[in-house]
Amino acid sequence: MPGTLSIVATPIGNLEDITLRALSTLKAADYILCEDTRVTKKLLNHFGIATPTASYHQHSEGKKKLEIRNWLEQGSNLALVTDAGTPGISDPGNELVDLVTRNSYPVTVVPVPGASAVTAALSICGFPADKFLFLGFPPHKNKRKKFFEEVRDAKHTVALYESSHRIKKTLGELSQILLPETKVCVCRELTKKFESIYRGTMAEIRGMTIPEKGEFVIIIS
Repeated sequence: MPGTLSIVATPIGNLEDITLRALSTLKAADYILCEDTRVTKKLLNHFGIATPTASYHQHSEGKKKLEIRNWLEQGSNLALVTDAGTPGISDPGNELVDLVTRNSYPVTVVPVPGASAVTAALSICGFPADKFLFLGFPPHKNKRKKFFEEVRDAKHTVALYESSHRIKKTLGELSQILLPETKVCVCRELTKKFESIYRGTMAEIRGMTIPEKGEFVIIIS
């Protein structure tokens, strides 16, 4: 019988946010597919999990994807994790799911939900989140102007990710296209030791001293 691919969410910072189901799934898997095996092994070692790991990330070639599909077709039970959060959200997990569900073998794909930076940020921003637009990371160069125009023209709350290297640049560009009174919430290092939340209008946010360290989620009302 074909195997199962479990999409397992892992903590985005605080290790206590892992679920009991995630732990049991990782222990029972034949292999754990990792964005970075070194990062995942720190998590596995913390919880005493000895399941073998294999690499799967955005640069994995077709040969690697076919190897994973073959494992599933031969009955292996695999768990897919990202470095932090839920696979398939701003990473290539969705490509693997598409591949293994497009063939004649009835591979079962199972969600094992848990932490996600975007939903964590939306839960504390205080903005309407019954409808929202998630845009992931802004492009570095190409289509960057179009990306921010989409933010400006959105009819619902907007969520996006940004890294420490470009947070200052991105906030600067947002301030150029958004009205000064637009409400913004900047979440830095969610669930980690130096978690910090910045709230205010776009004009107020630009006046704040926000450390250019860590990972960011920006929510725009």
